[in-house]
Amino acid sequence: MTVAEDLVRRAREENPPGGNRFLDLLEASAVPPERLTWLAGEQWHIVRSDRRSFALFAARFPDPPSGDLLLALAGGEGTALGLLPAFAAALGWTEEDLRAYEPRPLAQAYPAYLAWSALSGTRSGLALAMLANLEEWGSYCGRAADALTARYGLVEEAVAFFRYFATPPPGFAAQATAVIEQGLAAGESPQEALRAARMLHAYEAAFWAALAEGL
Repeated sequence: MTVAEDLVRRAREENPPGGNRFLDLLEASAVPPERLTWLAGEQWHIVRSDRRSFALFAARFPDPPSGDLLLALAGGEGTALGLLPAFAAALGWTEEDLRAYEPRPLAQAYPAYLAWSALSGTRSGLALAMLANLEEWGSYCGRAADALTARYGLVEEAVAFFRYFATPPPGFAAQATAVIEQGLAAGESPQEALRAARMLHAYEAAFWAALAEGL
């Protein structure tokens, strides 16, 4: 096992999947329709921010494999952004409604940390955090898509945003591991990378908790 692979193992062990009350409620048809607009509005702000953050990261670390992975991540956020209006439309919202939505501070902790990381973080930290948390995030998106179609009657086109994130991009694990190795070889701190994974995992949990607040 390489140092990078061991870091991935440690990050996953130290940040196991937790409960997700919002999705539990969604699967029980217990999330009011108006709360679903929170999900659309928060993601509108998150995806737009994350796309800029990944692009900035790529500008800081342009050489492959880092630059290739970071630009791909930025492109992926752009694709997801194009899918989000269909979800909003299924809730009766327009793009103007998405733009006007006022985000909840704790729901935006994840993109705020990613933006900070794009300015001051390491490539190995980002790659480790994304790789360690990707499976959990994907499973949450898959659960959301299933619940929205089965419990709320949305068509597949309306949940394409969540389906897109439910499956990791082909080759992502190998790419991210190569970026971790590149960063460590350049002198980046393994401990800082593990910290980034822990922080990003906690902030994702905060996002889902914010959506379930008061329910």
